Amino acid sequence: MKREHSVSDHLAGEFDESRLQSWATQLRAQLEAPRVSLGLVFMTPHYFDKSAQALELIRLHAQVPLLVGCSGSSLIAGRRELEDEPGISVALYALPGAQLKPFRFTQEQVEEANGPGYWHHETGVLPDQASGWLAFADPFHLDCEAWVRSWSEAYPTLPIFGGLASGNFTAQSTQLYLNGDAFEEGGVALAVGGDVELRGVISQGCTPIGDTWTITRAEHNFIQEIGNRPAYQMLAETFNQLSAVEQKKCQGNLFIGLVVNEYLEDYHRGDFLVRNLISADPQSGVLAVGALPRLGQTMQFQRRDAEAADEDMRELLGRAKARLSGRTIYGGCLCSCNGRGAGLFGKPDHDAALVQETLGPFGLAGFFCNGEIGPIGDRIFLHGYTASLALFVKQEKSVGRDSG
Repeated sequence: MKREHSVSDHLAGEFDESRLQSWATQLRAQLEAPRVSLGLVFMTPHYFDKSAQALELIRLHAQVPLLVGCSGSSLIAGRRELEDEPGISVALYALPGAQLKPFRFTQEQVEEANGPGYWHHETGVLPDQASGWLAFADPFHLDCEAWVRSWSEAYPTLPIFGGLASGNFTAQSTQLYLNGDAFEEGGVALAVGGDVELRGVISQGCTPIGDTWTITRAEHNFIQEIGNRPAYQMLAETFNQLSAVEQKKCQGNLFIGLVVNEYLEDYHRGDFLVRNLISADPQSGVLAVGALPRLGQTMQFQRRDAEAADEDMRELLGRAKARLSGRTIYGGCLCSCNGRGAGLFGKPDHDAALVQETLGPFGLAGFFCNGEIGPIGDRIFLHGYTASLALFVKQEKSVGRDSG
């Protein structure tokens, strides 16, 4: 069936030139638009030694002027998640009036960056010239946390969506793709502007439990007091107030959520940055968490499991559907954690199918990540166990950061 704005598909199996050529031609024929604006491509490690050749075949036979992507141990295409299968996933997008500018960055540039002006000069993109960034990076040879901090300072009003490439974990090797080139380190970013806005959904796979509280004593990554009481005591009370069924669900699945924007009147799902609850000491009353909590910061305990992840994604996609009502969604890119998929949900295709059922149908490509990139509140973070969905949406007059 032909589509007006975007198409996507998956080619299974090892690299085969004639099959790839024919497949790319057929994929282009499914797009009604006279011109392709952008192609996203994701390949499993089986393609590593042929990736540059594969990129050129896609560019030529799918008629793609701009091709961006990375490697993935598992791939996403349309409403399917192809886990641990060799292959390639491609989406083609027709984005009327879009201004798209790609940029490859390296660890050396991250180390050289000395302020916002550095990235403005390197990319040639000013904050008011884009609505957001789609980015893919290598987790093994790039200080991704430093890059996110530096990039966020340069583009404080713009969201970044995307993920950290996955590939051959034993060899710690991944690939990043830009047009006909394959890189083994650094990252690639795509500025999206003009008549197309980048919006998205960040689903961290958790549901809140208990009440919200204020952190009243903290040091480094340790929370000592919550609500002027020992932090462990507050955790124990929250757990004990749950039903026996809920307590069983929480065993081994407890996390902590930290509010990013304290100026909100009420806190809801999606307002919390979810991080690991590393340890809980009943003697000292201290909780160790995978973040740097602040004195006075609002927090809430969270549960992460298949049921919570399903509930979280359904609610956040529903919010996005309401907010984008009447808007044209041209297509999307889904970056889902390696810890999700059938291993979490007990069945394949959960995230991709839910996106299509709620917001689609449209062209959707993506991969399973070593970490996900996306905004919580007005800040950009690296995440785990998260689904980062970027949407290409017809532009409205006002532009700002919004993860819904």
